[in-house]
Amino acid sequence: MKKIILIFAVIVGLMEMTSCKKFVNNALDINTNPNSLTSANPSLVLPLAIVNTASLVSSMNDYGSQTVGYAANAGGYGGFGASWTYNYNPSQGEGYWDFGYSILENYQYIINATEGSDLNAYYNASAKIMKAFVFQMLVDEFNSIPYTDALQGDAKLKPAYDDAKVIYPALASLLDSAITEINSAQAPNPIGSGIDPLFGGNMTGWKQFANTLKLRLIIRASSVVQFANTTFTSDGFLTDDAIVNPGYKLATNQVNPSWGTWVSDYTGARVGNAWIPATYVYGYYDGHKLLDTARGKIIYNQFPNTPYNQLGITPPANTLTSPSFGGAWYAGGGSASTGSTWGNTVGVMKGPNMGEPLILLAESDFLQAEADVRGILNQDPTTDFDNGITASFTYLYKLPSNSVAPGMDPIADAQSYMAANSGSYLVNFNLATSTPEKIEAIITQKYIAMNFINGEEAWSEYRRTGYPVTSSTLLNNPYGAFASIQSQATRPDHLPTRLPYPTSEASTNASNTPQNISVYTSTIFWAK
Repeated sequence: MKKIILIFAVIVGLMEMTSCKKFVNNALDINTNPNSLTSANPSLVLPLAIVNTASLVSSMNDYGSQTVGYAANAGGYGGFGASWTYNYNPSQGEGYWDFGYSILENYQYIINATEGSDLNAYYNASAKIMKAFVFQMLVDEFNSIPYTDALQGDAKLKPAYDDAKVIYPALASLLDSAITEINSAQAPNPIGSGIDPLFGGNMTGWKQFANTLKLRLIIRASSVVQFANTTFTSDGFLTDDAIVNPGYKLATNQVNPSWGTWVSDYTGARVGNAWIPATYVYGYYDGHKLLDTARGKIIYNQFPNTPYNQLGITPPANTLTSPSFGGAWYAGGGSASTGSTWGNTVGVMKGPNMGEPLILLAESDFLQAEADVRGILNQDPTTDFDNGITASFTYLYKLPSNSVAPGMDPIADAQSYMAANSGSYLVNFNLATSTPEKIEAIITQKYIAMNFINGEEAWSEYRRTGYPVTSSTLLNNPYGAFASIQSQATRPDHLPTRLPYPTSEASTNASNTPQNISVYTSTIFWAK
């Protein structure tokens, strides 16, 4: 594992943003060598680490969306390579690995610097919760990774790899300890809105986030591993979207990372033209599979006439299949000449000042619905399922200010959606009569709710459950299959299973790195 060097920076409004697509370390990345520390105040490190985590989630959304059927190549563009073939080389996931561990070094610095200090207990607990969040993302793409020996600087330059089946329960226990620490703290909470771009210092929000993340871990892995504690504290689960916003704005390196990748950069120049919606996911809006015009109109530019495609199909070179301005996922107004006035709208791409979601309320509700079905929780699955649909509408109807746009009624529109599709058990949960049908309905609705918001999480859920259903027949079946027609994957679904270990591990930690890993046959421990 590469050695991380401590980098300090002056924070001006928490706003020197990392380019999440290039994984470069700059002023928002205080990387640490725990054995060669120069003192850094946790109040400076925590916000930087949280904002960089949001950038990692944004970048993982790009990869997940291109793999799980949210996005496909536009016409007139080339160079898609492994996005088409899934022939991943070792560099395919190196940025996620390096950036993820770089962020984890920051959280570990906070933990080391504040351990045993009641005055800093809230910093310590928040860092532990975020450490669990980032480690889960890495496990979900690489399986076994360094955990116990990781983040120890010079003491462990070649850390051993932990079995992923051991890491998941350890993360759940870490979350339990963080909640206990918050509840036990005696000193006043020093974390305010200027330090915490996720919950503004609200420790109830942090505990609900931890419970929700723990529920995700248990649901994903409880069929193959045992957890020491499968109960949850009375704080409950998320009651709102968990969104990071340190003050994104249209300025140099200060644009929301997803907006800066898919709509326009800080100069207003258009970006992200080479990708458009996949036909597969579009079918959940345009009536081919389900009818959802309300969400379709605020997610997609020009819906129901948005250009779409099946991954791997190249339209004629002279066919412009990307929208005239703003890209496919910006449904607000604007002109073709500049993006400097775009934004302040609803949908997926709301504006350069929009927050970056880590966990949606909709995901929390659907996790609870599945936990109800599987007997992990004792709640009403239909209520949680319906709440998840409503929460999806509510998030999409929010402006960058995180308030629902005037004149929009997500509750009424969610009910209209459920009425319009009342004959499908994918929407009307009461029609799902078997456990497989109930799980399919939950995961399919989660897939719809996370469309181009958290593609990596949707990709993990597909690999775990096989839902939403995708056909093994690729040609002439764009609504039925989301795999690329140029896939080289040997599985029946023609999809990969994981990312390869990065080149850096093979060159610096080869004696510990698992060997003979195939991106087509080596599965994550919880996968089907």
